[in-house]
Amino acid sequence: MTDDSPDRPVPGALPAGQAGPSLAPNAVRRAVALALAEDAAWRDVTTGALVPPDQQGRAVIIAKAPGVLAGLAVAEAIFHALDPSLAFEAAAADGARLSPGQVVARIAGTLNPILRGERVALNFLQRLSGVATATARLVEALEGLPTRLPDGQARLLDTRKTTPGLRALEKYAVRVGGGHSHRFNLADGILIKDNHLAALKARSQGVAEAVRLARLGSPHTLRVEIEVTSVDQALEALAAGAEVLLLDNMDLEDMRRVAGVARGRALTEASGGITLENVRAVAETGVDFISVGAITHSAPALDMSLEVVGE
Repeated sequence: MTDDSPDRPVPGALPAGQAGPSLAPNAVRRAVALALAEDAAWRDVTTGALVPPDQQGRAVIIAKAPGVLAGLAVAEAIFHALDPSLAFEAAAADGARLSPGQVVARIAGTLNPILRGERVALNFLQRLSGVATATARLVEALEGLPTRLPDGQARLLDTRKTTPGLRALEKYAVRVGGGHSHRFNLADGILIKDNHLAALKARSQGVAEAVRLARLGSPHTLRVEIEVTSVDQALEALAAGAEVLLLDNMDLEDMRRVAGVARGRALTEASGGITLENVRAVAETGVDFISVGAITHSAPALDMSLEVVGE
């Protein structure tokens, strides 16, 4: 990011006063329950031996690196699952830009459950804030570029390359960072990929038949998207009536050519090898969407710590 001021809004985020990204409570409850069980948080032998169950205390969660905050509701749910009487006070909001040393949240009450929930809460906060931060950096690189989409912004998409069991949370973090969601699961949209085409080729069928069969076997409300790797394949998919072309690992010149030919006929999505260094050049080819798996599968965690600060 070029500016780590906590007061600077996340690029692509909604203006103040408008509803922001939502996180399904059921998804939070499931993730919290599994994580606490995995960590045996109710059988913490160290805390049980050293911290009396009635000892009171206070703790703060502190950012140790600049980035974009995401996951506060998950952290709060963790502490309240261990002790509903704990006071959890957010000192920043999801979407806020954090500076090193900034307090993110304050927790007060019985110290024992605070320490039992420490690592699980930090794991979620660091992971989701890392996803939001990686997304915001790419979205920021696209600022000012025009697009044909109604909202007037170049649109960065996530993928299904998420941590198993955490997809809802990670896709939420992408939205916090100013990105948008591609399909959530396999039932959400039609995406004909290379292995689908390979299966059809084994039956002597091609792109046109793939598009036809996809239309026959799915609701009329879904667009047909197809992955293409060359200009010729893109032209074939357009002729077959595909509504979205996923341009997989194409060079910039081929992307530009396909985006121009497809304009007014189909939407275009660039994917594969997208980095902070080349994302703007990819957007300048005229594609409508840019999907980046790395913002979920390879986002570095944003460093945070929990510190006990006294009675």
